[in-house]
Amino acid sequence: MTPNETPRLSVRHLTKRFDPLVANDDISLDVMPGELHCLLGENGAGKSTLSSCLYGLYRPDGGEIWVDGKPVHLNSPSDAIAAGMGMVHQHFVLVPSFTVMENIAVGSGSGWRLDHAGVLARIRSICEAYAIELDPSQPIGELSVGEQQWVEIVKVLYMGARLLILDEPTAVLTPDESKKLFTVIERLLADGISVLLISHKMAEVMRSDAVSVLRKGRLVGTVRTADTTRDELTSMMVGRRVSAPVRVDGEAAGQERMLAVRDLVRLRDTRRVLDGISFDVAKGEILGLAGVSGNGQDELFECLCGLVAPDEGSVTLADKPLQGLSVAEVAAEGVGYVPSDRFRDGLVADLTVSENLVLGQHWQGRWRRGPFLDRGALDANARRAIETYSIAAGGPDSACRKLSGGNAQKVILAREFTKASKLLLCNQPTRGLDVGAIEFVHRELVRKRDEGCAVLLASEELEDLFALCNRIGVMFRGRLLAILDARSATHEEVGRLLAGQESAGAA
Repeated sequence: MTPNETPRLSVRHLTKRFDPLVANDDISLDVMPGELHCLLGENGAGKSTLSSCLYGLYRPDGGEIWVDGKPVHLNSPSDAIAAGMGMVHQHFVLVPSFTVMENIAVGSGSGWRLDHAGVLARIRSICEAYAIELDPSQPIGELSVGEQQWVEIVKVLYMGARLLILDEPTAVLTPDESKKLFTVIERLLADGISVLLISHKMAEVMRSDAVSVLRKGRLVGTVRTADTTRDELTSMMVGRRVSAPVRVDGEAAGQERMLAVRDLVRLRDTRRVLDGISFDVAKGEILGLAGVSGNGQDELFECLCGLVAPDEGSVTLADKPLQGLSVAEVAAEGVGYVPSDRFRDGLVADLTVSENLVLGQHWQGRWRRGPFLDRGALDANARRAIETYSIAAGGPDSACRKLSGGNAQKVILAREFTKASKLLLCNQPTRGLDVGAIEFVHRELVRKRDEGCAVLLASEELEDLFALCNRIGVMFRGRLLAILDARSATHEEVGRLLAGQESAGAA
């Protein structure tokens, strides 16, 4: 960076309010040409609001945005694209039935007729420049999650983006895919394209050139990454030191089998989304499941909690069969379930925090006064959960749709951790959480383990699994390829399994 270099992006005193909540409070920062700039902050710190303002999804209530030395007024994403900014969302914005080429060309303003030859030539040129492998004629629905992300990146480059906003780009990628992504990012930076990266993964944050830290809607500071440490950034983000995950030592606390799964098969049409899954989880054990999203984890958890019935196989809890039991009956056996999609499967967005905390249990006498809900009992329960789990909500009567993703997740954790006396099913419990919230989840998982609860933990974060689990199983295309001893397994071995390469090192 030269002293008189013009910033690619300059934000000055940006403020955004939602009724009484100030989501962004007087934020100022610069992103230079060819710079990897990380936006770091706890859940609800204002990162998503700021990126939405930069991409024209929200209009700020105050402040200015400059691109390449010129002020811009962003009333829509098309204004942001015209200004040279592109955004790859955590949840992709693609049409599954369209081809790669059609998705990239959509919205490019190419007139009534699509210049197929010209579009194909430009897509191939971009892919060649950044070593991205894509078949322009392939339908999006046939691509892996990692390939869909390449489509999103090529799409914003096709539209001429000079600044890319990447929102949690490695959340759904394998370790090898994540490495390839950062290789592409390095090529983008070398070409003078700037990248604004939103990430919770400190290993990725430390690869940036600069980090801007937000806390409670305000900018704590911007630092050069080379001049700071992980611990210093974490302290800036949460306002205190955060401890590392508690590594599990030794065998499971008890060898008494709690959960037994045998030859589980689940069909979707004629395809086996679960293909002969078998494993045990002991009391006081955390068994981890590694796997990229879409390899059968959701279907497995749905079978275990009673949401769907397996087509073949058996599930027993403390030697009691669970097949044929409803979700409520499985929960009554002492099973808590944290689903991977918090708003689709874990919450009713328009209900309040207090109502969501007793969801599925509201028929129990302790939450009722005759035929009606006991609002006093619900609110008292919610106030305890809000304090214990540090849920950033206006109070028990706050609608869950108004919560950030991380705080919505805490509502689910508070409900399901309380229910789990025998078995805790956790499917991606730290997805989208900041380091402070992740630290809390880790502590709670260890607490449940120490209470003698069996824990089945699926996570795309290998660090979580290696730190917390006694054993690690790897799922690929509906199969459990291997179960490894977490003390002797390596990241490389798990990474090969994640890509479908079988291992002989099963435990």
